[in-house]
Amino acid sequence: MRESRFDQLVEQLMSGAIDRRTFLVRCAAAGVSAFAAGSVIGRVAAQDASPEASAESGELTPETLGVAGIPHSTDTSKGTINLYSSWPMTGASVQLGGDSAAAVEFAVEIWGAAAGGYAITYTPLDDGLAANNGSWDAAKEAENATRVVNDEDAVVYIATYNSGAAEVSIPITNEAGLAQISPANTAVPLTKDNPANPEGYPDVLYPSGTRNYFRVVPADDLQGGASANFAYTALESRNAYVLHDNQTYGKGIASVFQETFEGLGGTVVGFEAFNPDAPEYQALVTKIANAGPDLVYLGAIVNLNASKLLQDLRDVLPADEVDFLGPDGLVNQAFIDGAGDAAEGAYITFGGMPANQLQGTGAVWYEQFKARLGHEPDAYSTYSFECAVAALQAIEQVGKDRAGVIEALAGIKDFRGLIGDWSFTETGDTTATTISLNKVIDGQITFQEVIAPPE
Repeated sequence: MRESRFDQLVEQLMSGAIDRRTFLVRCAAAGVSAFAAGSVIGRVAAQDASPEASAESGELTPETLGVAGIPHSTDTSKGTINLYSSWPMTGASVQLGGDSAAAVEFAVEIWGAAAGGYAITYTPLDDGLAANNGSWDAAKEAENATRVVNDEDAVVYIATYNSGAAEVSIPITNEAGLAQISPANTAVPLTKDNPANPEGYPDVLYPSGTRNYFRVVPADDLQGGASANFAYTALESRNAYVLHDNQTYGKGIASVFQETFEGLGGTVVGFEAFNPDAPEYQALVTKIANAGPDLVYLGAIVNLNASKLLQDLRDVLPADEVDFLGPDGLVNQAFIDGAGDAAEGAYITFGGMPANQLQGTGAVWYEQFKARLGHEPDAYSTYSFECAVAALQAIEQVGKDRAGVIEALAGIKDFRGLIGDWSFTETGDTTATTISLNKVIDGQITFQEVIAPPE
């Protein structure tokens, strides 16, 4: 019988004639399933000379990623563990959701779809509504979280993108004793005590009394503070008009911006919610113009008509007169494309580093992942990959044990992340504090510098 194309590719990989990346690309072209190709990659990784040699070569393997020294098992004899994620996947979130799901798939493939003696499957769930430009929906998120906690083969939930959605799912996963890890939630009340928190937060989210939730991105007390510090010191803004979408994330980070900006000596000449369902914002932007700001800050997500709001703002207040600054809910190409020329010159912060600015292992990951996608990766795909690696390593340590996975995640120290080493604090927050400033130049989100809150 003539040797199959897949067998030929395996021989070429094993002999060193092609590298792993080429192997995966050619397998995909030949119609080989990601599971089959990933399983071979896992076997090769297990047979490599040493973790140190892999790290030296810059390869992405279970031995070079995450916490050092956690053994990787390619055995799948114990059964199956089902891995799930939940975030918007349609409308303005198509690339955001799609790239993040692809990042989790990439991690699973690097692990050879195996961990801790179990075969690993992955299912991306959508908690958004296509009819609402892909914006997250509370009922959908509750449905997703309930589905996962009721799956006895699930031990960790990679969710959510939106902080408001996390408010819905955390109590569900907490009561079920299921670990939840987010690549994107930044609202302070989800994990931290703060005088500005709604009454009872964050404890109200954890009815069992035990924390089960973790996030790999810095919270908004850092990002909002860094944004205000940049506005006041670098842009020399003294009068800011602050808008928000009235959601947990948008209003929360806008409030942090306001408090920090005023603490530095600036004046907030207006603070209010905008209507995301409005067909236009001429009356609102006229009101803003009459207040005389030199900067407008918008705490919002892309799905809630933020592009239209910026378009109407620029019709009245051009970029050479009033600066525009927004948080990571807008670090999305869909926001830029939707606003068109009005987005030019806009400043957008992000809790981390854009993928194309990563160094070391992160740079290796970026090049491989970009080639895999065929386009520039969404900013949050980096963190979705981090979540998947953390989840897989937790499974490696304890297998199909929900309580054990929570303990394993809580114990993460010196995680070798794509943006540098980090650990989890007792609140489930990352010790990473990097906040990047980006600017829209020629229709692209372009990294400028790292910024920080006032000392």
